[in-house]
Amino acid sequence: MSGREHGHDPGMPHSAPVLAAPRPTHEPPSDELEVVPGFERENLQGWIPQLATEADIRAVIEKAFDYRGDVTITSKNGSEVTGYLFDRRIGPTLENSAVRLMLATSNERPAIPYSEIAAIAFTGRDTAAGKSYEAWVKKYWEKRAQGEKNISIEPEALE
Repeated sequence: MSGREHGHDPGMPHSAPVLAAPRPTHEPPSDELEVVPGFERENLQGWIPQLATEADIRAVIEKAFDYRGDVTITSKNGSEVTGYLFDRRIGPTLENSAVRLMLATSNERPAIPYSEIAAIAFTGRDTAAGKSYEAWVKKYWEKRAQGEKNISIEPEALE
């Protein structure tokens, strides 16, 4: 082995410092940030999906689990419960799977089996909507373009 496999140059001593290539002097330092595009979040607020199959139920529950707002679950007996879906237990069947909600009106944490769910509505405001890193950077650059100094972008209050 010559050492090249591991990035070593046999012509240089092991103690030689590795230097980065110098920046061309004709380019001024850039104020632009390199931003990797994120992923688009679905706007689920207000959505009432159809739950026709077991696959539909499982897929919608996964979306509800990732949603940062309240959902309203209608049971097959007609009762409704509204809260934040914070937990789901996935089993081999709908009867062995359940969701748990944090209710806004009490400290209860009811568990609802998937098999008892007739409908799920995304009724609460999505508290994460529009709060991506890209939105934050855009707001920063808008303030900077307006000539503001000592820019501090504080998070919004949740409510």
